Amino acid sequence: MGKPKPVSATDTPRGQKRRREKAKRPALDATLPDTSAGIVEEEAARREKQSNGTSQGLYQSDEDHLTDDCSVPSEDEAHDVTSNTNDGTDETESSSCSFQRHVTHVLTNDEVTALLKQKNKYKWEMPAADIPKSKWVGTGENMQGAPDDPFVDVKGKLRDHWQNTLSDNLNSRLKFFSLCNSYRDIMHCNKKPFYLKGSKVDSSTMDAYIMHALSHVHRTRDVVIKNDAKLRNDANTDILDDNSYRDQGFTRPKVLFLLPLKSIARRVVKRLIQLSPLTQKDNAMGLFKKEFDESDDEEETENSSKPADFNLLFAGDVEDHFLFGIKYTKKSVKLYSNFYASDIIVASPLALKLKIDGGEDIKKKGRAKENDSDFLSSIEIVVVDHADVISMQNWSHLHSVLEQLNQLPSKEHVANVMRIRPWYLDQHARYYRQTIILSSYLTPEMNALFNGSCSNYEGKVKLVTEFAGVLPKIQLEVRQVYERFDASSVGESDDARFDYFCTRVYPKIQESDEGGVLLFVSSYFEYIRMSNFLKSQDASFCRIGEATSQPDISRARLWFFEGQKKILLYSERSHFFHRYKIRGGHHLVVYSLPGRKDFYPELVNMLGESPNPKCNVLFSPLDILKLERIVGTSSARKLISSDKSMFVFC
Repeated sequence: MGKPKPVSATDTPRGQKRRREKAKRPALDATLPDTSAGIVEEEAARREKQSNGTSQGLYQSDEDHLTDDCSVPSEDEAHDVTSNTNDGTDETESSSCSFQRHVTHVLTNDEVTALLKQKNKYKWEMPAADIPKSKWVGTGENMQGAPDDPFVDVKGKLRDHWQNTLSDNLNSRLKFFSLCNSYRDIMHCNKKPFYLKGSKVDSSTMDAYIMHALSHVHRTRDVVIKNDAKLRNDANTDILDDNSYRDQGFTRPKVLFLLPLKSIARRVVKRLIQLSPLTQKDNAMGLFKKEFDESDDEEETENSSKPADFNLLFAGDVEDHFLFGIKYTKKSVKLYSNFYASDIIVASPLALKLKIDGGEDIKKKGRAKENDSDFLSSIEIVVVDHADVISMQNWSHLHSVLEQLNQLPSKEHVANVMRIRPWYLDQHARYYRQTIILSSYLTPEMNALFNGSCSNYEGKVKLVTEFAGVLPKIQLEVRQVYERFDASSVGESDDARFDYFCTRVYPKIQESDEGGVLLFVSSYFEYIRMSNFLKSQDASFCRIGEATSQPDISRARLWFFEGQKKILLYSERSHFFHRYKIRGGHHLVVYSLPGRKDFYPELVNMLGESPNPKCNVLFSPLDILKLERIVGTSSARKLISSDKSMFVFC
């Protein structure tokens, strides 16, 4: 038996005990993760034999930042969980439990090879209840809808608490909860956001994925505690001979919520606490309320000229940099826990990207930049909520974060190698990770992320919707001319659009003596490219983008209204974050359609003061996702497949 490390006189008895257990436990060398699972097991067995240690069931926590609630579960805690879980299932035995079935399945090399070669072919479909003109399509085994008892796999305490808390609203949550509980990757891109008045679908969807995350965390924790209790009762158990004891990852965090704004994170965390059958410490909640603003997110700004949805979305704290952990103990929910001692991580893509790159450490004087993202190595559920808002920030941050998940840790983090699930050691964790992407609309970037970064062996489920369009929301009579240009691939689309504008649209604008041309672009790349082009043509123009200063914005709006500038270049991101009402426009040129369908009628309605309003829209067959949300699915298909290239809506 190895000697325990010396402790100082100021160490507590519990701290001394943990240090002695750590000294007994076989260490995991930094080189071990690069080996195969078989070699790791042999090395672990050899070290266990040499050390003859008895502490085999350590639950992951950060040894350098341990608190009383991060310590190894006590016998009383294990007894409490074992004796009070009367839900009729045992994770170590039941094969019908979706959690147990998912985590105990071990992929073969042939299955992994098949996953790498597999193309996303959606072979089955089922109706999407409560979502008009929509259906779920999926890969893998066919789903036959919600089971008779969606809570059959849920712990008794959680089930009872949800039934009491949600009461009459429970049924509306069960359908999406059942979908989440299948552990498949999910793309739900027709979610009605909370900032649309009268929408109850968003709260139902949010409740469902929170319930699923809580169930997963509690299941994971209970399996570890029960196995710890078994090992304490029989110290001679050889856990290498029984895979049921392989119940952990490299680190403790299992769930990651990626959210765009602090105000949205506040909504999610408040609901997470409400749906947890535990209490939380007042001091932690006080800090949370202070940092995340106590104002009511639902309170609409009075006497505002902005649309109601804008006021509700940006009513709270719109800071996009936050990152903290949430830990579940026997009796409480603890916020701001150390990342390696947390069960759930709540973050914005920006903050997590900076953490991964080591940007947070640069501010600390004398400390070198380092990559400390090992706490993401064992994430098993990722929820990306309000992905449409994230797309208005920086989509590349989200992509970088997902790429960093489930990587082998760079060092040991108090994990017992003999308790690590085999698919972590085999570097197959990303095939077990469930990714849930929620958005109010679908973009090609979301499709690419879902197809390229989500490789769950259980399969994928995606929502498909027939759209009616938003043309009836236009409040004035205006001739809208849709002009189609050809683009053979996504890579050629940008150049084809630019060439069409330069050769077919801009010469007409240049020849016309009439000003008031509102030129709308949807991406920052297009905004910069069009700005450079107009400069090269010595055009009379001003511009409003997301990086434009407030004095320049005011000056540009005044020049355009008074006719001092002929063209106003306007970006979608600027409209999203400010929702300006541009006056002085007579001719709207939509260089690229907006992703948010409601922006289109807003832009057209800005021509209301013009005696002769006109509108021209450029599109290609590759713009089908945007086009169908604006003109309707059936009309969009006709515009794409027709032999004609010009269409008029009045």
